[in-house]
Amino acid sequence: MASCCSHQSAEALESPTRGPAHSSGSSYLGDARSNTRQTLIFDDNLTAAELYGDGEHNLRLLQRELGVEAHARGNEVRLSGSAAAVEIARNVLEQLYDVLRSGRPVHSRDVRAAIGMVSEKPDIDLQDVYEDVLANVGSRRTIRAKNLSQRNYIELIRRHDLAIAVGPAGTGKTYLAMAMAIAALNAKDVSRVVLTRPAVEAGERLGFLPGDLAEKVDPYMRPLYDALRDMMEYEKIDRLSERGVIEVAPLAFMRGRTLNDSFIILDEAQNTTSEQMKMFLTRLGYGSKAVITGDITQIDLPNGTESGLVEATQILSDIEEIGIMYFTRADVVRHPLVQSIIHAYEGFQSRGSDGRSVSEAKAGGRGDA
Repeated sequence: MASCCSHQSAEALESPTRGPAHSSGSSYLGDARSNTRQTLIFDDNLTAAELYGDGEHNLRLLQRELGVEAHARGNEVRLSGSAAAVEIARNVLEQLYDVLRSGRPVHSRDVRAAIGMVSEKPDIDLQDVYEDVLANVGSRRTIRAKNLSQRNYIELIRRHDLAIAVGPAGTGKTYLAMAMAIAALNAKDVSRVVLTRPAVEAGERLGFLPGDLAEKVDPYMRPLYDALRDMMEYEKIDRLSERGVIEVAPLAFMRGRTLNDSFIILDEAQNTTSEQMKMFLTRLGYGSKAVITGDITQIDLPNGTESGLVEATQILSDIEEIGIMYFTRADVVRHPLVQSIIHAYEGFQSRGSDGRSVSEAKAGGRGDA
């Protein structure tokens, strides 16, 4: 990791001298109850100001999330608080400064994600996370992992021919799988990309919807098209679709096929039946890779029908060649409110609408006194 600044412990604050970055004045494993002070001195004033954020918003975010004091003056930031919190704040600021120096912008969501990653894994290299370019397709977008879970997900897909990702909306399950598929296509690792999802949701079935087959199918495939168009130019998508290089189709269209040399994504897999999931899993041909994504808290199958995704994670869990990953609400990378909404729903669903727990409600409210 490149040196970006020096920092001094409380004992050296009177006469700071520049030294190598990350020469710690306190240990992450030190006494969390002790009060520690450090001063960070950054080499470039403009980059330092960008690091602080508008109105020093990023420093205020550090204060709220870690319970530290963070005060900037020019290219210096003074940190004070528990040894553990100050160490995390120092690590986050130094690494995000390096990220800025590399040319990548840093937003408040990046600061929040960096705090989580450094707290979970103190020796993490954020440059390694953020510089892992998944897809650089034309002029539309360069896609990177936004947190440690996403980075682990990327590695899971790379290491396994079949990967299953389960978790709430907003964690990047399908989006990152799509990016990996496009990257594999560009690198000529596969000759086509197949995107599919079950065409039964919220109690609706295609036969009851108006219009011809294309008009019936389109609403169910639209989210996949949206993600695809976020990564590639419309004209290129049209050309590749006409040639069959990119295919977007309902899961029912996969029956009877063997998909060789393909990157296949099954989205919304929580709405597959056991039979549909088994059918999909047996479509995998030579030279192919498949990613299955779904949110088991949003199953729209009829009552009494077991989700093929839930069943698959149980049946396939002991097969080493299959990678299974579980995201949580902490991995959501959408608006911060999304995490709060998911948390609120989880709490509500774990208790009856009358405030009793689910187990109490089923037992007629007879709980222990």
